[in-house]
Amino acid sequence: MKTEVMTAKYLGLRGTRLVQFMIATIVAPTYFLLGYNNAVFGGLLTLESFVKTFPRIDTVHTTGSTQAENARIQGTVTALYTVGCMFGALACFKLGDNLGRIRTTAVGCVLQILDSVLLSSSYSLGQLIVGRLVLGLGMGAATATVPVWQSESSPARNRGALVVLQGAFASLGLSISQWIDLGLFFAKGSVSWRFPLAVPILPCLMLLSVILFLPDSPRWLLKKGRIEEAIALMAVLEDLPADSAIVAEDIRKMQISLAETGKGSFRGLLHNGEERLLNRALLAMFSTFSQQMNGIGIIGFYTTTLYEQYIGLDSLVSRILSGVLFLFQLCCNFICVFTIDRIGRRKLMMFGTTGIGLCFIVLAGTVSHAQESKACADVAVVCVFLITLFFAVGAHGINYLYGTEIAPLAYRVPIYALTTGSLWAFNFLVVEVTPVGFTNLGYKFFIVFAAINLVLLTPDMRSLA
Repeated sequence: MKTEVMTAKYLGLRGTRLVQFMIATIVAPTYFLLGYNNAVFGGLLTLESFVKTFPRIDTVHTTGSTQAENARIQGTVTALYTVGCMFGALACFKLGDNLGRIRTTAVGCVLQILDSVLLSSSYSLGQLIVGRLVLGLGMGAATATVPVWQSESSPARNRGALVVLQGAFASLGLSISQWIDLGLFFAKGSVSWRFPLAVPILPCLMLLSVILFLPDSPRWLLKKGRIEEAIALMAVLEDLPADSAIVAEDIRKMQISLAETGKGSFRGLLHNGEERLLNRALLAMFSTFSQQMNGIGIIGFYTTTLYEQYIGLDSLVSRILSGVLFLFQLCCNFICVFTIDRIGRRKLMMFGTTGIGLCFIVLAGTVSHAQESKACADVAVVCVFLITLFFAVGAHGINYLYGTEIAPLAYRVPIYALTTGSLWAFNFLVVEVTPVGFTNLGYKFFIVFAAINLVLLTPDMRSLA
């Protein structure tokens, strides 16, 4: 009877259909918003109305020391979003256990709604700064919580495919942001940038409209001592009777896992030993370091600026190519579905970093002559597309999976916290320095990332997961 009541509570869904509905209504919008929020701001930085409203971040109509100073401010304003993401994500390792996965995700959505209102109505640099920071807090809270909720509510056999789907949803958000920027490029006045900054309100409202009808995770219910509810929910998720031996065994494994996980602490990671905990923690952090320091932040946050100001394409073509680029990345993400478990994490990651590094070498050479040579400009555009290909196949989702797989069960939470913090910290670094690097180094800035990629090495620890 308890199971039947819970089934009715979750819109009458159970088993695979319930999991699929959760992915479609919660996971997909969350990662769509991640991609959208990452990319939409970069497409606005060269709009006339935008730079007129915020002249302190105008690098289009300025030169010399003024341009350099504006580039520094532009990088900081853009990168503050990633600072918010970092603190929002780290806060959720405590907040998520207290509120539960559902309510924590809802809090993240509410923050994004309030902040989208602030950003889309901004008239001063101060409003923009606060808006970027708070937007990151909401986005960080959601992206730190939803993957945990998803993994605790979905079959383990689907873990690799779900990681790939996360990357696909994020790529869709990246692409849609560029097409919206393009669609409003011809609009007169501030609507050309205010509307794109308000778009996240809609998916957040859609997410909030269904999230309270969906279950929290059985693992969280067990952690809170709500054993009967956890058993009933597990039966619904697996589409089995509550007294099924399979449900009982899964609950038993979760209880053992929770007992083991509770033994881990950050202090324990400072020592090696038989489990080599310090090495594992550093490797997990290195996986997210390599994902951010490979230079993909240049593409994700400043695509339109790269095409328009440094490859020399006109404004319209730059925005069209930006939209096509992320549709291409969306398609490339699905290559991982067929390779992630067959080829191995290390080989795919090395394929990605090597390919990105070589592309940055060619990109540096072609961008240096792109303004006077159409052939060089064309090759530079191709290199940008190839960088997204190598990133989608060898870095986009694999690095997240790798970081959790090498962590022993007892230390999975503290190691995941460290990897999340390092991901956003290095993302901030890249986004912060890119405008300054473009202004002061020009094409030579790409050589820095070429060198970083070509020295990245990561052992495949899949067998230790």
